[in-house]
Amino acid sequence: MARIVVKVGSSSLTTPTGHLDSDRVDAIVTAVVAARARGDEVVLVSSGAIAAGIGPLGFPGRPADLASQQAAASVGQGALIAAYGEQFAASGLMVGQVLLTVDDLTRRTHYRNARQTLNKLAELGVVPIVNENDTVATSEIRFGDNDRLAALVAHVIHADKLVLLSDVDGLYDGHPSMPGAKLIPVVRAEDSLEHVDISRVGSNVGTGGMVTKVEAAKIATDAGIPVVLTSAANALAAVRGDEVGTRFETTGRRRPVRLLWLAHASKTRGELHLDAGAVRAITQRHASLLPAGITRVTGAFSSGDPVDLVAPDGTAIARGMVNYDSEELPDLLGRNTHDLAEEFGAEYEREVVHRDDLIVLS
Repeated sequence: MARIVVKVGSSSLTTPTGHLDSDRVDAIVTAVVAARARGDEVVLVSSGAIAAGIGPLGFPGRPADLASQQAAASVGQGALIAAYGEQFAASGLMVGQVLLTVDDLTRRTHYRNARQTLNKLAELGVVPIVNENDTVATSEIRFGDNDRLAALVAHVIHADKLVLLSDVDGLYDGHPSMPGAKLIPVVRAEDSLEHVDISRVGSNVGTGGMVTKVEAAKIATDAGIPVVLTSAANALAAVRGDEVGTRFETTGRRRPVRLLWLAHASKTRGELHLDAGAVRAITQRHASLLPAGITRVTGAFSSGDPVDLVAPDGTAIARGMVNYDSEELPDLLGRNTHDLAEEFGAEYEREVVHRDDLIVLS
């Protein structure tokens, strides 16, 4: 038995005018049903909520403003889950809707709840349908696209494989529309993609493109999860394990999901500028960051937000989840935690960024 996360994009589920295409939905369902019949567990990460709401609301295309996107998601998410529910029910399977925000996978308590929900649904034989909670997510707390979300979900459930489905049948060494462009069948750990044109943009109903898929593949493979990238038309073969599309081999091992988020997908809210001693402590001794090593604070952030740790030359050398609000820190800079505890109380005898919530950037 294998655990597989399958991600499908908006353009693979909807028409250009912003309505769900039942035949395309059926193709995805067929692939998942076949996997379930083999005894595999499948989590389906499905875009399409905003796209499915465009047509019914009469929008000419994907709206640019957040409020309209959230309205479209509110309308479209119901249509999306209803379509999946109907088609899976025809094969005797039940679906469960799981809507997530960044906090659900990066904050410890939320992460645990998300993992327990997904595991319980799998235990009950339910097919989880995961999407970003577009109706409430703001620009500050969005994944940005469901490719990254799928990679993090794969990590959360300890998946054996991530399948990214799109309207392109794999990664090419040039723009797929250019004559002579060739499919890259395998991407290995030592392979560089700097020469590969991944500038292809997404459709007029989606947010992704080849850039986000390659980034998602890196997130997953860095966590020890192999990835297959191919078209939705190849869904059945890809989930079955046939040689289709582009296969990304693993490059790392499993690590805490919040560190994956910090390394690959977080939008930092501020900067902590460090002295040379603090830089050495973090990069060489893997130490926590204390107030004594900080020289300056920029940005507005709250405790738990991701921030960049910056060397004296302006280079971001690490990223971490800060334990103080930005308004608190200026009075603490350059001071040791023992003195701070005596003056302000025991709660101030803590790290600004704990080493377990910090990742050094290459």
